[in-house]
Amino acid sequence: MDILKAPRVTLIARPEFLEPAHLPVQWKGPASAGERLAEFAGRICYMSQANPAGRSTAEYLGNILQQGHGSVFEHAVYVLLIEGISRSCSHELVRHRAGFGYSQLSQRYVDESQAAFVMPPAILGDLTLEAEWTRQMEAAQGAYVQAVGRLMEKYSWVEDRVHRRKMAREAARSVLPNATEVKIVVSANIRAWRTMLELRLGEGAELEIRRMALSCLTVLKAEAAAFFADFEVYPTVDGSEAGRVGFHKV
Repeated sequence: MDILKAPRVTLIARPEFLEPAHLPVQWKGPASAGERLAEFAGRICYMSQANPAGRSTAEYLGNILQQGHGSVFEHAVYVLLIEGISRSCSHELVRHRAGFGYSQLSQRYVDESQAAFVMPPAILGDLTLEAEWTRQMEAAQGAYVQAVGRLMEKYSWVEDRVHRRKMAREAARSVLPNATEVKIVVSANIRAWRTMLELRLGEGAELEIRRMALSCLTVLKAEAAAFFADFEVYPTVDGSEAGRVGFHKV
């Protein structure tokens, strides 16, 4: 049984910007395709492709952040593979609807007899709590395996073995805890990512989803820093990390 203590976030898709030859922008400074796309969309609004202010892409997007004209950020969509989070955490994440798309591992189809479990941040470092929590996860996994076996026997009359397994797993999953690991593909535009991160990075956010949000911010900022230049990560009094944003609800 695997015990996971941190999320794993992987960028799996990014925007591709195809600049129209008849409307070229006088670009300044380096930028990713997603950042260029947002700048191009913003300049179309005013037909300012000549870049009269001579701004770099980072400066242009910084001004967008300051002005709160975040609609141009909706064109740039980034897709993350998020692993090592619990089903409890994923159920919090999927409450963010506008601008998001999700595809999550199905316990009805996937064999969870070798499932991993995500240890809550609050338990980490307390050896007594860690040991007790681990015993509980082992018991839950054992109950799942036993339930699947007995349900497979109960449904032995079902000729289609694939359907029989599905019937057994969909019932047996009821004994699995919220700590069971989830793998989920998440797509969102930059405006949606910023809203989710602003809400989930705060000190009032649940610890596990805050930890996940910090990992998402790290990956997204490495890919397209100008979109997240106003985010600040800082240490909290309890030794964890949190984040805040300079420009709210862009």
